[in-house]
Amino acid sequence: MKGTRPLDNAEIHAVAKSFEGTFAIRNRSLFLLGVSIGGRINELLSLTVGDVYQNGKPAKDVLYDKAIVKGGEVARAVPLNADGRQAVEDIIAWHTEKFGGLLGEVDKDTPLFVSRVKNRDGTPKRMTTQAGSDALMAAFEKAGLNGRLGTHSMRKSFAQRLYSQTNDIFVVQEMLGHKNVATTQKYLGVNYAEVREALELMSVLVAGTEPKQATPVHRASDDALIAELAKRGYNVTNVAK
Repeated sequence: MKGTRPLDNAEIHAVAKSFEGTFAIRNRSLFLLGVSIGGRINELLSLTVGDVYQNGKPAKDVLYDKAIVKGGEVARAVPLNADGRQAVEDIIAWHTEKFGGLLGEVDKDTPLFVSRVKNRDGTPKRMTTQAGSDALMAAFEKAGLNGRLGTHSMRKSFAQRLYSQTNDIFVVQEMLGHKNVATTQKYLGVNYAEVREALELMSVLVAGTEPKQATPVHRASDDALIAELAKRGYNVTNVAK
């Protein structure tokens, strides 16, 4: 969603604890993968079990191939971090419990994020974009978040967090799949956490935020100042007293 804001680390923690109900694990895993690998909602919902879980363990990288990326973007592989790996472990265990079988034996072609309803042939149906959005917005509300939020908040959170760790916009560009770095710059925008902190420091009227008294400046004598400048290597022979 255009204009949505990213989440800071504290908000990500709060949202992760706010999923409830039968599909809480599915929805939490969607959120944690979103902020960990930066996919668009349609890219995340296009993933299969085999895309993220291979040889009995979470994959090292998640591949967004050309079949699922947005038209103007490029295919890419994004490494799974600890949060992402835990999200994969959780949802694979959830799949196993929900659909039966042994852990890790879920059909690799099964949608990773399944719907509440099944296909006509009884196979798991892929979760819809609207269902994903509804689940995320409910968690945002329960976590007490406000501001302009949406599914794209996950992708923007990933972008800002990665940039804060690397300070390399080209790394962020590649992980987001942007063809043009100017698009990545728009994603990064301003760091809302830093802006909030800066604005709070500007407060002067609310109790407890009064500015501290300025420390009086010590005025040195001219002789002392000239001596200090000479000590630091400045030519002060022509300085008038």
